[in-house]
Amino acid sequence: MNLDALFNPFHYKGLTLKNRFVMAPMTRAFATDGVPNEQIADYYSRRAAAGVGLILTEGTVINRPASKNMKDIPNFYGDEALANWGKVAQAVHNKGGLIAPQIWHVGNTQAGPWLPEAPLESPDTMTLQDIEATIKAFAEAAKNAKALGFDALEIHGAHGYLIDQFFWAETNHRTDEYGGKTLKERSRFALDVVKAIREAVGPDFVIILRLSQWKQQDYTVQLAQTPAELEEWLVPLAEAGVDIFHGSQRRYWEPEFDGSDLNFAGWIKKVTGQPTITVGSVGLSDDFMGVWTGQGAETTKIDELLRRFERGDFDLVAVGRSLLQDPQWVQKVKAGSFDDIKPFEAASVQKLY
Repeated sequence: MNLDALFNPFHYKGLTLKNRFVMAPMTRAFATDGVPNEQIADYYSRRAAAGVGLILTEGTVINRPASKNMKDIPNFYGDEALANWGKVAQAVHNKGGLIAPQIWHVGNTQAGPWLPEAPLESPDTMTLQDIEATIKAFAEAAKNAKALGFDALEIHGAHGYLIDQFFWAETNHRTDEYGGKTLKERSRFALDVVKAIREAVGPDFVIILRLSQWKQQDYTVQLAQTPAELEEWLVPLAEAGVDIFHGSQRRYWEPEFDGSDLNFAGWIKKVTGQPTITVGSVGLSDDFMGVWTGQGAETTKIDELLRRFERGDFDLVAVGRSLLQDPQWVQKVKAGSFDDIKPFEAASVQKLY
């Protein structure tokens, strides 16, 4: 098996990656009171040193009420947090890597005992003033990402969090311009976020948007039931300023629609013409929700991933748990040293190394 194709550079606008592997965002909640520390800088720079093409950080939240649901999720606002994020970016650059923050708002997700008084923002509870302020907060975070020297940014629009809650009819019952019966109508909030971010960062800074059909609230959801609905949903987002779509699914090898073996990222690329990232249990035998029960420890061969990549289904491959367990995963794949890859262990989620 010749893996050279996965180690060819990737170029888009001002972004040039040494290979096609991306570290997927993984919430760790190790930033004390929202401020990233030196351990977090070491955590990311260790993967950069081991050859990851692009690091997408864990979700980092905007300056809005209840933008996070755990107190140690990192903030992407405030002088101390931003200064430390600048140090994280520099640490990654010092190891020859590239890094993009994932910008996030959790929306109406259950607050834990650590945030018992947190007011929840959701499509059904936000006023137009709230929506306007939230869009501005996304844009401010994006502006700061560019100013701090990050190489790109990702908007978290997946997995049942705030932006995704606007997409989904089950969580968006609004009757104004931010609601509607169709997915296209319910995309207004995301479109306005993308437009504001594009205006904040200029034309050449790469914007990635992570999307999913499934939700943490319901794994079986399909926002777009057909390729035509997918096109109607995503083409306006590309026109608004999204450069790369990150198509999240629980298992990358599963087809998105009947009649084709294309996965979610494959269909996104087909209908938009934009570059895509595939993600979902790469290097593992089970979907990532099994992380909490220790499932997915058995590594799988990379031949199916390579087949789809060489066919042109997607441009980049995001790796989560495999890189969490083994910082040298990319190096070992390049060398063909699959037997040396450390199998995933659920306990690794609670570690920062």
